[in-house]
Amino acid sequence: MPLVHNCIAGTRHSLLIVLGLIMIMANCGQAMRQQAVAVRGQLRCGNRPASGVKVKLWDEDDGPDPDDVLDEAFTDSSGSFQMGGSTRELTNIDPVLKIYHDCDDGIMPGQRKVKLRIPSQYITNGGLARRTFEVGVLNLETIFAGEERDFI
Repeated sequence: MPLVHNCIAGTRHSLLIVLGLIMIMANCGQAMRQQAVAVRGQLRCGNRPASGVKVKLWDEDDGPDPDDVLDEAFTDSSGSFQMGGSTRELTNIDPVLKIYHDCDDGIMPGQRKVKLRIPSQYITNGGLARRTFEVGVLNLETIFAGEERDFI
């Protein structure tokens, strides 16, 4: 009989652990805050508008949490773009604007990739950004520090 009693006690203990983990996970889900960011600007390649350039708004995460694409678009005929997005995170999001282009690139394979960090004061709690980070007019002939190549 003690063996049956130990088995039942072990099952109860396991059930309590599982229920406890479910409660912890539910609380973590509630602790994750909805955060939003928005950005706009105009891209040029020398004295011409950089139209049709791919721009993406990312939340870059450290550790095992994958980066999140918040929004993506292409610049219009004047080289302008405007976008925004939101995500849920436990900590503050780390928004980054990535620009993929071929300005002043010759026949190099892939595209030049520029990353611009968006200041934290432009992050809004909630699903809609209340402020928009204005990048201004960027000439993509510029060689940006930390510029990379993207082959996708």
